[in-house]
Order: sequence, then structure tokens, then C-alpha cells
Amino acid sequence: MTQPIEIIYPVTGEIIDDKQVAELLLTQAREQGVSLGTPGRLLGGLTKTVLETALEAEMTEHLGYEKHQGSDNENARNGTRSKTVV
Repeated sequence: MTQPIEIIYPVTGEIIDDKQVAELLLTQAREQGVSLGTPGRLLGGLTKTVLETALEAEMTEHLGYEKHQGSDNENARNGTRSKTVV
């Protein structure tokens, strides 16, 4: 079994685990009438955001500098374009 990921909840400063984060998202989505599983809704949008954030962090670590930061390195970022994962 995997260890839960602990996150600091920015509103209260309380430490919560990944299950509590998921429960908070679901509660807020239901309160706002957001559909959970249909394309383009909560799960799809959340998956897209998590993947893009992870890939951006991996690129930053690999290149050694933040996005929009100048570099004399040949192995540099050269722009982005939108991508769709099927």
C-alpha cells in the first residue's frame, strides 16, 4: 500500500492527505454543480493540470532553469503549443 501524500491546506494551514484533498475537490464540485466524469469536467481537467504541472517541473529540473528564464545553453526551451492526450 502506498503512503498518503501530505499537503498543507492553504486556507487553514492544516496538514491534510491526498484522500482529504480529493474529498474537498468532490465536495466543492458538487456544491458548484460541476459534473465529475464527463469529458472536459472535474476529472479530465484535474488530470490535465496534474500532468502538465508534472511535465513542466520535470523539464525545469532537466534543463536547470525556470520557464521564461534566459539561457545560453543549446538545450533550451523553444516555446510551447497546446497538446491533446488521447
